[in-house]
Amino acid sequence: MLALAGIKIGLQILLLITSLLLTLLILLHKGRGGGLSDMFGGGLNNTMGSSGVAERNLNRITIILGLVWVVTIIVLGLFSSYNWA
Repeated sequence: MLALAGIKIGLQILLLITSLLLTLLILLHKGRGGGLSDMFGGGLNNTMGSSGVAERNLNRITIILGLVWVVTIIVLGLFSSYNWA
């Protein structure tokens, strides 16, 4: 039981870290026009159609981190529903 409690605490810490990083990475993305991104100067960029290497890497990292976030939430939900720890 003690090991499962440690795993649950570790997953909660992982969830906190991935949530903060995911928020930061989403805010780093380029605006696609319309909405709030234009309000903060996102519509002034002329290279909206082209995506550089940094933007593609940012997309990949965001997707992977999002998947880790979802899996962490599912596992924590299983811990909670089955009262494992």
